[in-house]
Amino acid sequence: MAVTIAELVVADPPQAWVSAGFGVDPDGTCRIGSVAVRLVGRGAGKGIVGWSLRGLPAQTLREGVDGIPTSASDALATPPGDHLNGVTSIDHVVLVSPDLSRTVAALALLGLDPRRERDGELGGAPVRQVFYRLGEVILEVVGSPGATSEAPSTLWGLTHNVADIDAAVALLGDNGGRVKDAVQPGRRIATLRHEELGMSVRTALITPHVRAT
Repeated sequence: MAVTIAELVVADPPQAWVSAGFGVDPDGTCRIGSVAVRLVGRGAGKGIVGWSLRGLPAQTLREGVDGIPTSASDALATPPGDHLNGVTSIDHVVLVSPDLSRTVAALALLGLDPRRERDGELGGAPVRQVFYRLGEVILEVVGSPGATSEAPSTLWGLTHNVADIDAAVALLGDNGGRVKDAVQPGRRIATLRHEELGMSVRTALITPHVRAT
């Protein structure tokens, strides 16, 4: 069984996500594609504070995945929710690693193999992006090549697929950010002003994948 993301635990109040155009169930769950985002409030901290994965190997997760609190799940995906902003699914989750080799090794223990790698820059410093496929969601691991650290990795941000990015940005007004060309040819992206919306997770919207012809 392939490893997939069942749930992301986010330390945001549900109303913050409602203000960003997401539909949230009465129990604080935001259903985005096949992933449940559980909104647990500021008492749990900030950002994405943990996740549940399906299809994990049999070994016990004692320290999470490279320091990220992780639990195993056998729950079936619930039907996607309806979102005023037009979001249909999570395109990718960004994981920031302080020790890229260590993180890649930790993911290998789960049976995950990189699909591709890309070198670039962030703030003038060299970074490497390593991409994995977890069901419908891409996991993008970002770190500095050759860096070592004992610090844990963190789940840093989310990018969502949206049916109509111009309509979504118009809905959110000034907090919708600016639509620009994405790195992937033929796609467009907008980074939300998440803090103004009361969200602690860095959030972007992106147009669907363009299939090669």
